Amino acid sequence: MKCSLFLFAALLSLAACNNTTGKNVADIQGIDSSIKPGDNFFMYVNRKWYDTAQIPPSQSGVGAYMFMNYPQRLRLQSILDSVSHANNTAGSIEQKLGDFYASGMDTTTINNRGYDPIKPILARTDSISNVASLMKFVADQAKVYNTSIVAFGVGPDNKNSNINIAHIYQTGIGLPERDYYFRTDAPSLAIQQAYKEYLAKLFQLAGSDTTTAKKDAELVYNIDKQLASSHKTNIELRDINANYNKMAVADLAKRQPNIGWVNVLNDLGAKTDSIDVSQPAYYDKLNAVLKTIPISDWKIYLKAYSISAYSNVLSKPFVDAGFEFNKVISGQAVQKTRGEIMANTIDQFLGEALGQLYVKKYFTEDAKKRALELVNNLQKAFSKRIDKLDWMSDSTKQKAKEKLFAITKKIGYPDKWRDYNNITIVKGKYFENIVSAASGNYQFQLAKLNKPVDKTEWFTTPSTVTAYNNPSANEIVFPAAILQPPYFDNNADDALNYGGIGMVIGHEMTHTFDDQGAQYDKDGNVKNWWTKDDYAKFKAKTQQVIDLYNTFTVLDTVHIKGAMTVGENTADLSGVAVAYDAFKMTKEGHDTTKIGGFTPDQRFFISVARIWRVKMKDEFMRLWVNNNPHSLPMWRVNGPLMNSPHFYEAFNVQPGDKMYLPEKDRIHIW
Repeated sequence: MKCSLFLFAALLSLAACNNTTGKNVADIQGIDSSIKPGDNFFMYVNRKWYDTAQIPPSQSGVGAYMFMNYPQRLRLQSILDSVSHANNTAGSIEQKLGDFYASGMDTTTINNRGYDPIKPILARTDSISNVASLMKFVADQAKVYNTSIVAFGVGPDNKNSNINIAHIYQTGIGLPERDYYFRTDAPSLAIQQAYKEYLAKLFQLAGSDTTTAKKDAELVYNIDKQLASSHKTNIELRDINANYNKMAVADLAKRQPNIGWVNVLNDLGAKTDSIDVSQPAYYDKLNAVLKTIPISDWKIYLKAYSISAYSNVLSKPFVDAGFEFNKVISGQAVQKTRGEIMANTIDQFLGEALGQLYVKKYFTEDAKKRALELVNNLQKAFSKRIDKLDWMSDSTKQKAKEKLFAITKKIGYPDKWRDYNNITIVKGKYFENIVSAASGNYQFQLAKLNKPVDKTEWFTTPSTVTAYNNPSANEIVFPAAILQPPYFDNNADDALNYGGIGMVIGHEMTHTFDDQGAQYDKDGNVKNWWTKDDYAKFKAKTQQVIDLYNTFTVLDTVHIKGAMTVGENTADLSGVAVAYDAFKMTKEGHDTTKIGGFTPDQRFFISVARIWRVKMKDEFMRLWVNNNPHSLPMWRVNGPLMNSPHFYEAFNVQPGDKMYLPEKDRIHIW
């Protein structure tokens, strides 16, 4: 699934002003007039906030985007604290949520148990005697939160999106992606060392002496590195067709006999005669090293992965070890509060149960109705833009519009809530609750295998500030949590809402036609609907996007990876353009009356900059650039706007301004 995250916490400074549109309008504050809008619009709008904003010690950044989920977790914590003290009916969602939260907050019991909960898992690791018993252990553990060398999932077939099939993916490494093992720059070397120290600490906490722990950590790292050598890069993972390799299980078993696929799938509970092997090179490598690496070494490796998988639900020394490693990667200064951790954990495991309580308290049907109105207006604007394209033939335009109007729109929360009857939650048993929830979620996914796809299902929780496009279902999704300032305010004027949530809607809509989405038809199948000439022109335009974003410097000599971020950048470029056109369909969009000193067009673009208002730690920025398919927030503003002719007009951007691009170099795709 293609996901596009939109999460952001810097609320607009709202002050009642004259009402010119039937809505309360907001005064724009905090503009830094010492910066020319055409030099750095992100900082023109956000510099004063940026220079004074303090990153909470428990976070890696502050502001909007993913960091808006920090205050969201405080909201969820309040809900959970309330239900944990209530007299709830056994088996109700309130009982499960409240007792799960209480068990996780009971750190005295958790600390007293130490690592006792995983001792049976470690003992079973010791009993592994051959490759067959090793793979059985791997499969059994994959069903209860502990993934090591096999990553299994169930989801739509790329070529038949109405049916769920089995998929396996590359895995088996502890660092974020393959290149961390092979880069030799100072920050990467520091992360490699921190990872080894983390592994050694886990071994020590589980009873090993210092010398043995260090030796075993080095052994695990070396196995990781062997497996990493077979991994595709984040850029290579964007190739839809290269990462779809459906084959018969019988053929896969012959190709990789050491893995024992028939037995592995049986142990996973997956009854299927075919499977999509997303990255075959990884499993070819695994098949080889299962024989070249001694069983004694594999047992050490699997112990490390088992301890690490559960470290955050064990006693404080294990949690501390994980934090010290994460601190090097993300720059987070202190640990999150226990309440925030629990809110995040329960949102992960029982998200739709918690979402029901969140929606009741924080979401209104008026917001849903207005958001749908914006979505429909942007859809109309997108259609008109397709009609005006000078690079696409009429036949492809017709196909594009058919796909556009076939999009399913999901807003707020699911029409049908998931039940959690297969998950048992008990007070005082935090580890067991985690295992029960993980097992229940695995069985929920497994039950979909070879069944029709449920098009009503959501892949995020209503309480998460995000939005996404799912190309296999041709749907766009906007949870309740994103329908709040700075993205959306039901009482704000249209300029702010179209520049805010409108840009997000346009972004998600454009994902239907980005470098990956464009390969899916209106029914969600990977199927060509382009003429050969039109697709060649489209590829040339996305290459322009890659080339432009490659020039943006983030830190020192670190640049945005244009090829990795091309889909999100394409969506940002067109998202702003479509949102602006839709804004022009409103009464305020036709007006030129200034509000608080700014024209409606200027307010629209200022809102675009406000929704990406973020400040991050340098360490987190490096992590982002290497792993996140989105550009950093500054370039989610400046990149699209330097290609928008309406921005040039609104702020009188001229040659010589740093954001100025000659008209012939400006990118126009959709």
